Amino acid sequence: MSKVIVFGTGSIAQVVHFYLTHDSEHEVVSFTVHEGHLNRKELLGLPVEPFEAIQDAYPPDSFKMYVAVGYRKVNKMRAAIYAEAKRKGYELVSYVSSKCTQWGDTIVGDNCFIFEDNTIQPFVTIGNDVVVWSGNHIGHHVTIGDHCFISSHVVISGHTSIGPYSFLGVNATLRDNISIGESCVIGAGALIMKSTKNREVYVVKRTKAGARTSDEVMM
Repeated sequence: MSKVIVFGTGSIAQVVHFYLTHDSEHEVVSFTVHEGHLNRKELLGLPVEPFEAIQDAYPPDSFKMYVAVGYRKVNKMRAAIYAEAKRKGYELVSYVSSKCTQWGDTIVGDNCFIFEDNTIQPFVTIGNDVVVWSGNHIGHHVTIGDHCFISSHVVISGHTSIGPYSFLGVNATLRDNISIGESCVIGAGALIMKSTKNREVYVVKRTKAGARTSDEVMM
């Protein structure tokens, strides 16, 4: 059993604590944040320590870490903290849900979090610091670059590559044999049929309320 420090105190950090506690060999022993954001001393019955001095209280030769930060600034914020933790000497743990369907050949980097109900087909490579939320389909021979965030119910078809720092929104669909560039944002419900360049944004029009009421439509 590894003793793990979770970076963060927000909802994602609390979710990470839950999954690691109930579905892994790890034991969460503390939370940590940068001193400027340290506004509480305890979370879920565990201490919250300043990140700047975390190695004094929890030395990296005895403790590991997970960086539980979302996709702000196209995942750049999480990537920066990931790099800080590695410079401090911490090994960053990854988690793959026991309720994820995969064949055991999936290559997963460090500081990854793969939730339940994901279907991961053979010959898939997932880089470092990647979040794969619940309920996605990742097809065969897919490559996901470092520091990506995959939301829920995304379909990534076979032989597709996702560039580093990219974000894929809920219900996005990617056809097979395409490449998504670095730092791309694929919005919720988007259908991508061809390769993209770096730092491109794809969004669909939002549904607007019509002039008629729902009662009128259902008459």
